Amino acid sequence: MARKKQYNEQEVVEKAMLLFWKNGYETTSMQMLEKEMGINKFSIYSSFGNKHGLFLASLKQYKSKIHTVLDSFKKGTNGVADIKQFFYDSVSSNFKNDNLKGCFLTNTYNEFSENEDELIQEQMHSFMDNLKSIITEKLQMDPSKDEETIRKQTNFLLLAKHGLAAAARVNSTKEIEDYIEMTFKNI
Repeated sequence: MARKKQYNEQEVVEKAMLLFWKNGYETTSMQMLEKEMGINKFSIYSSFGNKHGLFLASLKQYKSKIHTVLDSFKKGTNGVADIKQFFYDSVSSNFKNDNLKGCFLTNTYNEFSENEDELIQEQMHSFMDNLKSIITEKLQMDPSKDEETIRKQTNFLLLAKHGLAAAARVNSTKEIEDYIEMTFKNI
């Protein structure tokens, strides 16, 4: 007979997610996870298979947390102003928590960019393709923009979002706000 879990799986995944977000996948050890989550390796392996499985569960949990921000972004009707607000919304939690820097998904995207891990790559491409699609939709709201301009500005803004996530790891709130304002000055 299987033993009943003595922990809330969502709570321990939340703790793991925060640790992975802060340190990255490679730097986070099983010992760190055990300590942070308050459960032993056996329980981690039993529930998630391994560190990789726990990391995938952490990514899934993060994506569900940011779903509200993305949903609000997608539903917006103000074009470029919606994109700018999304940039602010995507870093607003960083202004409140000094331990969490950048976007967990973008940090993961950067960490795994050269990695052959298909499951992680699938998660990252899915997120980035969705984000690119929403940015394109917002730019298309401006009838003065032609297809080529929209394509170039979409790529520019997607790269700017990557830069913003990286900058949010080390720069001050004022520097981040200046970055966002300058990004949208000519869009």
